[in-house]
Amino acid sequence: MATQDEISLTYDWMDDIFRLSLGETADISGAYYDGDYSKTLEQAQQDKHEWILEGINFRPGFRVLDVGSGWGNLLSAIKRKGGYELGLTLSPVQAQSCRRNQLEVMLKDWKDLGLKVLGRFDSIISIGAFEHFCSIDEYLRGAQQNIYAKFFRFCASHLSQGGRLYLQTMTWGKMVPDPYKDARINAREGTDEKILARLRLFYPGSWLPLGKEQIVECALPFFELIDENNGRLDYIQTRKEWRKAADRCFIDCLRDPSKWTVIGKLGLNFFKDRDFAHRLKSYLCNDQREVFERRIFDHHRILFEKK
Repeated sequence: MATQDEISLTYDWMDDIFRLSLGETADISGAYYDGDYSKTLEQAQQDKHEWILEGINFRPGFRVLDVGSGWGNLLSAIKRKGGYELGLTLSPVQAQSCRRNQLEVMLKDWKDLGLKVLGRFDSIISIGAFEHFCSIDEYLRGAQQNIYAKFFRFCASHLSQGGRLYLQTMTWGKMVPDPYKDARINAREGTDEKILARLRLFYPGSWLPLGKEQIVECALPFFELIDENNGRLDYIQTRKEWRKAADRCFIDCLRDPSKWTVIGKLGLNFFKDRDFAHRLKSYLCNDQREVFERRIFDHHRILFEKK
């Protein structure tokens, strides 16, 4: 699994930009357009929250655990609707942001918590975290299936019978690359090999699930599959909207001297992180969107119920 340091490298540098461009409790997971791409990003994210909460049968008073809670967007929605929310994250800046907004969060890895340690929840949500649960080394050792099984066992131990788990994650698409042969940072610009090499540096310590079928198989001893749909096209649209919002934010920061510190903090990463130039280039070249358009990555939204 990606370590706390690796998760920090992936997400912490985005903190100011995402909060300034998308809001204090920014949502950086794929939105829910459901085929209607005339929606604004904000509406599509709100629709996602409503769709998820409906799927888990949410009602006021529900205790909901969010594994990989990010900047707290769904925690905020749960709190506004009268639920009790608890988030887990490995990113210190995400935890700080949640606490600034009076959201309950723990800077903890679910793997370190053990079974039943957090008490009972009515439902569990995990959006955009599952893809970080297995590292390349763990995949090569053949440990991927076991890691996912442990996650589902962890979730089941914190749910009553009939409790629901919503999982949203990237997976590999038409190809599962060779970690050593199909990702080369010195490859020609625009090739799959170049893009995959940059994404390995963008998401250190992370290796995607092989597909929806692997996830469902690992969950079956504990959960029944209730519903699933493919979010690849929605994620592509979300990435387009994020890029527009971030570009507007950069321009605004350059024009407003009071925000120049944001640009300065971003620049410091070149000195603190040897791979930051590759991470930034990955963003500028739209690598995350490109892999979905090429069907190298896929995206799944899956709803389970505890047996």
